[in-house]
Amino acid sequence: MNVLPVARTVRQHPAEPADDTVTLTYDDRFLRRKRLVGDGGLTFLLDLSKTTSLNAGDALMLADGRLISVCAAREPLLEVTGPDLPRLAWHIGNRHTPCQIESGRLLIQRDHVIRDMLQLIGATLREVEEPFTPEGGAYGLGRTHGHDHGQSHGGHDHGHSHDHAH
Repeated sequence: MNVLPVARTVRQHPAEPADDTVTLTYDDRFLRRKRLVGDGGLTFLLDLSKTTSLNAGDALMLADGRLISVCAAREPLLEVTGPDLPRLAWHIGNRHTPCQIESGRLLIQRDHVIRDMLQLIGATLREVEEPFTPEGGAYGLGRTHGHDHGQSHGGHDHGHSHDHAH
């Protein structure tokens, strides 16, 4: 019986070179325990003490000291541009939609409802496939999650209220 090497530690942007890489989408970089296969073929078990949001550039440290670098996979996104980018970013944030903010554009996951809303308020949209590294949650920590008024997921209650024009 083969025993998989186990990674129980995440190191943020280590200086040492990695022994392998693992390329994951934004959604796949939110995990706690999972069997993963590195890009170079190394199979290992990720076993963290709590569900963690991994960032591109982080490394998973195996029990034997080897490092597996985390890379952001290319995924289908919407590039958002327009003459009033801060206003567009506000509307995206008001819907709790993960967003990668750059100087001349915003990147979000493809979503037909958000697409329609952005078109209605004057955004220019283009479908792209790129790595997705959105801003973290409050104070740059954690994740922003999709907005759901109907139910709680994983013990997460919003604990806040705000109006949405419907």
